[in-house]
Amino acid sequence: MHVNQRFQNTLGLNFFTEDQLDQLHFATLDVLERVGVRVHEPESLELLHGGGASIDGNLVKIPAWMVQQALSTAPAKVSLATRDGRRALALEKGNIYYGTGSDTPFTIDLDTGQRRPAVKQDVANAALLSDALEHVDFIMSLGLASDVPAVNSDVHQFEAMTLNTVKPVCFTAHGREGLLEIIEIASIAAGGKETLVEKPYLVLYAEPTSPLQHTREALEKLLTCAAERLPVIYAPAVMSGATGPVTLAGGIVVANAEILSGLVIHQLKAPGAPFICGGGVPPMHMAHSICSYGAPERDLGCISLVRLAQYYRLPVFTTAGCSDAHVFDQQAGMEVGFNLLISGLAGGNLIHDLGYIGVGMTSCLEHLLLCNETVGAVKHLLRGVAITPETLALDLIEKVGPGGHFLSEEHTARHFRREMYFPKVLNRNNYDGWLAEGGKSFGERANEVVKEILAHHKPPALPPEREAEIRRVAARRG
Repeated sequence: MHVNQRFQNTLGLNFFTEDQLDQLHFATLDVLERVGVRVHEPESLELLHGGGASIDGNLVKIPAWMVQQALSTAPAKVSLATRDGRRALALEKGNIYYGTGSDTPFTIDLDTGQRRPAVKQDVANAALLSDALEHVDFIMSLGLASDVPAVNSDVHQFEAMTLNTVKPVCFTAHGREGLLEIIEIASIAAGGKETLVEKPYLVLYAEPTSPLQHTREALEKLLTCAAERLPVIYAPAVMSGATGPVTLAGGIVVANAEILSGLVIHQLKAPGAPFICGGGVPPMHMAHSICSYGAPERDLGCISLVRLAQYYRLPVFTTAGCSDAHVFDQQAGMEVGFNLLISGLAGGNLIHDLGYIGVGMTSCLEHLLLCNETVGAVKHLLRGVAITPETLALDLIEKVGPGGHFLSEEHTARHFRREMYFPKVLNRNNYDGWLAEGGKSFGERANEVVKEILAHHKPPALPPEREAEIRRVAARRG
């Protein structure tokens, strides 16, 4: 029997020391106390004033003790369920989950291969495909519905997702009115408001405005989720060199100040309400002025905010699966393979943006399929190596001996499915076998598989009366 051992079965990414995390934290507190944040929403200003902050018009300076108080009441774990109430995602340190990107104005057409404006059916297709993909854990609206009234497109997109997947849904809302309609739809789908609050299958995504501002619309949504005790993601996207310092450390401090001031407001409204932090610090490419989704600096920013969330013991939302490539090509594959692994190693809880290309402007379902295969490989890799008497297989090695083989052994049959990763679309055949199967590229095969899934996959349906009521709510404003 071995005693006094330390075990490591999984891989991980050690990035900052505790001293460096302390430095980032204290620098953030300094910004909140000396510089402050702009708050453009009356109820939030009242909460902050009553809670002990210094208010000058809409400029709010928050003392360190208020931040500490908010951190003490925010839950370290947030759970999400499936649409039918099964526990699905436990957002806590050590658990990683991957999901699609959100709200792209364009998509790559499956038939023509050309970029075109996204429509509501594209949102439904992405949700349906994601429902079938085993390594996609949650859904976002992989498209903006340009064929419905813009004022109500957020509600239509949520309806499309709810009717085409049972997986947890992360959604955006234009404002409080749309948010309340989305909560109404989710309550119908879940079988009642109390059930939804107890087992939420939805989480709102909202953003501050960098640098150091909270808009009325963002705070109204933040406060609504707090009051309803439904989970919310509050995630900045500070752009290095534009809306934040070009030095990554400075950008991290700005993003962290936005997160923590949002947390203070949220917890003043409803102590203990579920809050998920995160976001990123992507660079503005100085030659082309784009916000780069494929740059390694973006990955550094995401890792940094994940580590800070772990330091604070808060659930965390981050990004991967995205590329600056405008077509589904080698650049897209290279960039997403890298960032999907990095985000998994860092330990982000909700890792979104699977299916994103074109600098975050375009969705591609073949790319989403590649991301699913890659996430499967990442999850397999991050399990690490289990070292036990069974896996060491000493008796078996002795039995087979030098010159033997292990193919026909019962131990092989018992373990190979867990020990090996079997992708569904990536080629694992030899050259002649590949030719015999048509000699198709991954892109060609992915297009076929996506179309086959969309034609045949059927997620569990809602009761007809619930589906009819959901459609009625979505159509209320056009």
